[in-house]
Amino acid sequence: MTSFFRRKAAAVAVAALALALAGGGIAAAKPTSGAAQRSGQQPAVTTASLNSAKAALAQGDSIGTQAVGFYATVVNGNGTKARGDGVVIKYGVGQYEVQFGSNVTRAVYVATIGRPDACCIPAGGEAVVASRLQTPNGVFIQTRNSVGVPADLPFHLLVHR
Repeated sequence: MTSFFRRKAAAVAVAALALALAGGGIAAAKPTSGAAQRSGQQPAVTTASLNSAKAALAQGDSIGTQAVGFYATVVNGNGTKARGDGVVIKYGVGQYEVQFGSNVTRAVYVATIGRPDACCIPAGGEAVVASRLQTPNGVFIQTRNSVGVPADLPFHLLVHR
């Protein structure tokens, strides 16, 4: 019984340390004067985007190399796919859509700023994700620099279906 409590205490200590270290990388950006930059509005869905989404759904999971239950994509700042799953569409500065071969409206999305190569640490910034409007197989990603201004930054996207 004593070893059970020792193991449990060690697990709690490791979990607390991990949370403390993870929190060390969080920073708050200075608020910008342009509220429109953070309005949260997605660009309008275009006919080309809808056609691309329908084609991706028709192809199903054959459009990527996804692991079971996951889609993973690495996107360059210019909107080209470096590797991974899905079809990438770039709308404007820091605005991207990634379309997959199945419905992802109930999925969990995680995106982070990250380079596609092993060279360097990426520039500071943030990536935010949301379901793509009117596109059940799409995820909308917006990237911003460290002061909150939209910027073309490379990112990594993970979708857990």
